[in-house]
Amino acid sequence: MIANVSGNGIAVGITGIGAYAPERVLTNADLERMVDTSDEWIVTRTGIRERHIAEPEQAASDLALPAAREALEEAGVAARDLDLLVVATATPDMLFPATAAVLADELGAKRAAAYDLLAGCTGFVYALSQAYGAIATGLSGKALVVGTETLSKITNWQDRSTCILFGDGAGAAVVEPVSEGGILGFELGADGSGGSDLCIPAGGSRTPVTADALDQELQFIKMRGQEVFRFATRVMVTSAEELLAECGAGVDDVDLYVPHQANKRIIDHAVKNLGLASERVFMNIDRYGNTSSASIPLCLAEARDQGLLDDGTRVLMSAVGAGLTWGSAYMTWTNGRASR
Repeated sequence: MIANVSGNGIAVGITGIGAYAPERVLTNADLERMVDTSDEWIVTRTGIRERHIAEPEQAASDLALPAAREALEEAGVAARDLDLLVVATATPDMLFPATAAVLADELGAKRAAAYDLLAGCTGFVYALSQAYGAIATGLSGKALVVGTETLSKITNWQDRSTCILFGDGAGAAVVEPVSEGGILGFELGADGSGGSDLCIPAGGSRTPVTADALDQELQFIKMRGQEVFRFATRVMVTSAEELLAECGAGVDDVDLYVPHQANKRIIDHAVKNLGLASERVFMNIDRYGNTSSASIPLCLAEARDQGLLDDGTRVLMSAVGAGLTWGSAYMTWTNGRASR
């Protein structure tokens, strides 16, 4: 699915960003004491040096709440005025009720429709497109999009091939009409034939959690690393290229590239093949690891704090995740200058 939405008659943008990461930090040195690995091995293959880990009592909604409040404050939007709240997560508080409904209640968003969206690491881009569609068609006036993950809860800390990768965190974005600029287009897709390459085998209706499933550790992330790597390196490039072409743009029209922080080698491959200058690429994977749907909004919040998101900054976001899913979004940043 691909669309240039710049001519739809209403400009929709991000007017507030928020982020939160748990206080506990797990370093590569810590992992060396847990599994057979080394800091050099992890950094060379992934670019990750540390990751944030939620406390046992912290669920996805607990991480989402401070990120959401920060985004709302920056946008100058009261939670009671939200019409829509979409939470992208692979680690909801529970299967139901939706984590979005829990978060809406905690925020005081009494008028908002609230639901969860599961698209793996592509979740934030998918959710952003949902919010855009609701606002552009008049169904919603103000939306909150959240990516929040407690991946440490579904990670097998004895599996050295996966436990080095994942961290916890949350990011949020207020989406509403803006006077100029805003979201210009989306490219979204999925290939279910690769679903088993990155999955949690047990916990759904296919394989419920039973004593036997727990004995086999099927409640944890399972990944065929080489297959996922090959898919990601290809689709991160093609998704971005096709979206830019659809929007009548090229790499020279990208001021800031914000890729999903899955693996530095994947990002480096995408940057090289797209022909982007390294100074236009935002990365924080060394300090957060792969936070799935929280990855891109965490980057956006840090980019804002570093003064990289001025009015008119042209931002390209791309992600790939379980599903296997992928997605890109292209927009002109407006620094919260919403039409009220």
